[in-house]
Amino acid sequence: MRVGAWAFNPVPLKTKKTALIGSNPGMGTLYLVRHGQASFGAEKYDQLSDLGMRQSVRLGKYFAQRGLRFDSVITGSLHRHAQTWAGIAQGANLPTEALVWPGLDEYDSAAVIGAIHPHKLEKPDSPEMYRAHFRLLRDGLTQWMNGVVSPAGMPSYPDFVHGVTSALDHVRAHCTGNVLIVSSGGPIATVIGHLLGTTPETTVELNFRIRNSSVTELTFNPKRHALVTFNTLPHLDDEAYASWVSYA
Repeated sequence: MRVGAWAFNPVPLKTKKTALIGSNPGMGTLYLVRHGQASFGAEKYDQLSDLGMRQSVRLGKYFAQRGLRFDSVITGSLHRHAQTWAGIAQGANLPTEALVWPGLDEYDSAAVIGAIHPHKLEKPDSPEMYRAHFRLLRDGLTQWMNGVVSPAGMPSYPDFVHGVTSALDHVRAHCTGNVLIVSSGGPIATVIGHLLGTTPETTVELNFRIRNSSVTELTFNPKRHALVTFNTLPHLDDEAYASWVSYA
């Protein structure tokens, strides 16, 4: 069993109750939500920005307008995952019980870049530096996924995939109805890549396209998941929210 950030044993969210999980497997809908905008370029990335919190609350209000409630909620263990779920719950007036699944945590982007570029990078503060950062990240991810490099402190890519897909296995085996997962771009892209059998290069491109607070919808039964929609922002469709769309 792996340990550390990518161990996939579920644990109750601190100070919260574990979500109620259906005892009989059956049909259901799984909503994968990427966290709201984090603090890219700041000292601590794992913290929602003001915009990220607004995105999360707005998504919760959208769910409430649709009359959508969740029979089960699962999140990664990162702070931005917990904050995003708290914002959704606030906007939708939902109880905040959740099951924490560390296998849904994001890869360590600094370790990925460090595996192919050992020299310390300056914090990006210009469009050119941002582009350079993501070029290195794309290259590092592709090499990690192909087994070429082993970023420090990270699992192999097959183990990372197993951490993610173990959450899907849990949903199929134990959940019914509407299930919400709050995670990050890497795990969500990994889910899509796993379902569609995409190449590492395509999975990386999917990862880079996933927007903050976006919703990816799957159906599930005890045997399989199926993709319905990918990377949608129905809660930000109105022109008033055009400036709320973000990728980091």
